[in-house]
Amino acid sequence: MPGPVNPDSWHYRQINARAPGLGYLSNALIDLVRDGHPIVAGTADLQYSNGLVLFAKAHPERFLQFGISEQNMVSAAAGLATTGLYPYVATFASFLALLTCEQIRTDCAYSALPVRLIGHHAGIALGFYGTSHHATEDLAIMRSIADLTVVAPADGPQLAAAIKATVTHPQPIYFRIGRGQDPIVYPDDTVFTLGRAIVHHEGDALTLIVCGTMLHPALAAVGVLRAAGLSVGLIDMPTVKPIDRNTILAAAARSRLLLTVEEHNVIGGLGGAVAEVLADAGTPARLVRHGIPDVYSLIAPPTHLYRHYRLDAAGIEAVARETLG
Repeated sequence: MPGPVNPDSWHYRQINARAPGLGYLSNALIDLVRDGHPIVAGTADLQYSNGLVLFAKAHPERFLQFGISEQNMVSAAAGLATTGLYPYVATFASFLALLTCEQIRTDCAYSALPVRLIGHHAGIALGFYGTSHHATEDLAIMRSIADLTVVAPADGPQLAAAIKATVTHPQPIYFRIGRGQDPIVYPDDTVFTLGRAIVHHEGDALTLIVCGTMLHPALAAVGVLRAAGLSVGLIDMPTVKPIDRNTILAAAARSRLLLTVEEHNVIGGLGGAVAEVLADAGTPARLVRHGIPDVYSLIAPPTHLYRHYRLDAAGIEAVARETLG
């Protein structure tokens, strides 16, 4: 069986130049094929945007190009799953979560089929493409679907670890990832456990709970705050559903002040999930939700949007100081 794609190949150089984090997706799937798992992959005309061109070059017989027909892609993936295959299908998160919501719910989740749904360029990562391409509602939609697991890795290594750790998971999974240009946080040998949070720092005054692309800027912000003598904690919550209730409640008992940070509408996403845990437990901890306000996000380069919505390191630091106020 072929191993990971040669990093000196033309296709790998192209992917690495455009979005280095996306090589982890294909290489994880190639590793799973090598290990004997019945993997197939497909995309809706975005094999270069999500890096699956590398998998297609390594295993053309296992790759399906559906063209611009996302709903058909998800339904076909459900059909493939009924034959014993593990299909991984990828497209922009905005199209996957909104356009194919019915197919995800009825064909995949209701039918309890092991379809892997990879929504890339989530949040406001597509910048100038505008509202039709911004995915700021996908966490709320996906986590409300019964029997659908929701994972939001922070970087390429965590995505690869999550894909490998969940390969035999019996139900569908929605993977929410960025655009492959997200800074690397975790080492290549990082370990992922479904439903388990990762505690980077513990804090007595405030604990930040983040997911996905917000981990890197949050680490920088918390580093500044802790260097200033503030007891601030940080938790990475890569599994949004099922969420790690025990880690949330432990943080609430310690600091009594929590701040969620997400590249998503403040309604229904990570902040909503944490609020539900706190409410169900009857904890007196105070929660502040930080993310995209309940509006349609502006159109601009992603870097400008992160700064505008205070989702960069400086913005997160400022929000944390205001929360501590």
